[in-house]
Amino acid sequence: ASRKATLKLEGRFDFTVSRDFKDSYEGIMKQPGIDTLNVDLATVDYLDSSALGMLLLLRENVESTHIQLTLVNSHGAVRQFLEVANFSKMFTLR
Repeated sequence: ASRKATLKLEGRFDFTVSRDFKDSYEGIMKQPGIDTLNVDLATVDYLDSSALGMLLLLRENVESTHIQLTLVNSHGAVRQFLEVANFSKMFTLR
């Protein structure tokens, strides 16, 4: 059975949340049987280059596992920023 986990981010996604972000995804990755991790950006209204760095770090962590990583619900300026940074080539954006 497939087990999905969702990491929901809110408001500003920048360096100030890096510790919490890392703790959250590490906690999810320790759970047995998780095969999909959705990073939900629906309520993120700001992200900067440090957020891109954190997402790349998450991607590196996930690469050694069988977990499928997807960025979901990005919109507006956040979506544009991800597109401009070529994240659509590195991540599944939904």
